Amino acid sequence: MTENSTATGVSALKGRTGADVPAQTRGRTSIADGVVAKIAAMAAREVPGVHSLGAGVARAWGAMRDRVPGGGGGVTRGVSVEVGERQAAVDLDIVVEYGVSIVDVAGDVRSNVVSAVERMTGLEVVEVNIAVGDVHLPDEEESEPGEGRVR
Repeated sequence: MTENSTATGVSALKGRTGADVPAQTRGRTSIADGVVAKIAAMAAREVPGVHSLGAGVARAWGAMRDRVPGGGGGVTRGVSVEVGERQAAVDLDIVVEYGVSIVDVAGDVRSNVVSAVERMTGLEVVEVNIAVGDVHLPDEEESEPGEGRVR
């Protein structure tokens, strides 16, 4: 099987053609960058010790954007991907729970993201870069952006 990449950020897996070729390899499959980003985001969130994706200002802006109709999805907030012909690279901004080993959580996130992306897309994940931007404390409440302290 060969791959092809387009300028629109879609990885295309090209199949062979002909009667002597197995049916599952006939034709072409395209995988958009956004698909890889969603897979990586969901895989990262599955890891115990990850409170959320996106850090500080990015979370606040993302939350405000999510509240605006048509403002974009929050699933991939804190996730950036680069998809090539056969490979993908993932950058994640995460917030961890207070008390967890950041090194262990980062390793578990890396492992889970690589496994999920490779299993679901067939792309080789060459790197997963993780930036821990915050630690969620047990007594911190999630505040709604744009809400004041008084009502």
